[in-house]
Amino acid sequence: MELPITWDDAVAARARIARYLAPTPLRSYRALDDEVGAGIRVLVKHENHLPTNAFKARNALAVLTSLDPAQRARGVIAATRGNHGAGLAWAGGLLGVPVVICVPIGNSPDKNAAMRGFGAELIERGRDYDEAAAIAAELAAERGLYVAHSTNNAQVIAGATSLAIEICEQADHLDALVVAVGGGSQAVGAIVATRALRPAVAVYGVQAAGASAIHDSWHARARKTIASAETFADGLATRATYDLTWPSLRDGLAGFVAVDDAAIGAALRTLLRTTHNLAEGAGAAGLAGLIALRDQLAGKTVGVVLSGSNIDEPVLRRVLTA
Repeated sequence: MELPITWDDAVAARARIARYLAPTPLRSYRALDDEVGAGIRVLVKHENHLPTNAFKARNALAVLTSLDPAQRARGVIAATRGNHGAGLAWAGGLLGVPVVICVPIGNSPDKNAAMRGFGAELIERGRDYDEAAAIAAELAAERGLYVAHSTNNAQVIAGATSLAIEICEQADHLDALVVAVGGGSQAVGAIVATRALRPAVAVYGVQAAGASAIHDSWHARARKTIASAETFADGLATRATYDLTWPSLRDGLAGFVAVDDAAIGAALRTLLRTTHNLAEGAGAAGLAGLIALRDQLAGKTVGVVLSGSNIDEPVLRRVLTA
């Protein structure tokens, strides 16, 4: 299987970010197990406990700590719907690295405010993430900035791998992981970590049905692009596959499901009710995928990642009253 990073890359990234981030909890909840049913024991990885309330803080630190002093001084740029940008802005403030973030027009006001609050220069252009990413690439060339792409960057993937390494170390028993896929850094990180530490663990992907390019590509065994990405889970709102993650997702996932926004919303409500932790749409997608795979994973111990809790109040109100 073709992997975008080596095990040594993952170990090195974890060592660099360890001084800034403590491991997040891996917890089980009897109430959640009862709701999921089928004799499944659910382990929840609480990435919502990180400084930016999302796992992307790992990715950002892994990138910025890998840069030489000259590039740190020039700064970095990236496109985002929120969490990757917030992670970069936070890490940039910590390390003294200027950060420019491109977001699509109409992006979450709360996430925009968070990125500005962490010190990023925010540029609002493009109709969606993919267009914002193209604009970021143009600005990088104009300004001499380093492109810290949210997916197509080996250090981003190495940072995300630290998450799954922790799960492998913390779980007393583990049969499978069900991981949300936006660009795929989290899922590829899970493939890298389990291959090295727990090769018997199966990794499953889950994507929003309204933004299912990678899911559709996986089932077709060929890369596809879709015209739009329509989902309230903005961390999953991508329209294409990515060079660094596609080969590993194609060959390394044991299965891949797409879930609609109603299922993601139901999973969000379930997490809130049973764990008393808030999840954004992408943060609840792993649980939604596990529920979709319930019959296949009956009787197993399965890890899911509560990968973020940054959800706007109007969206949360709409989901909670659905």
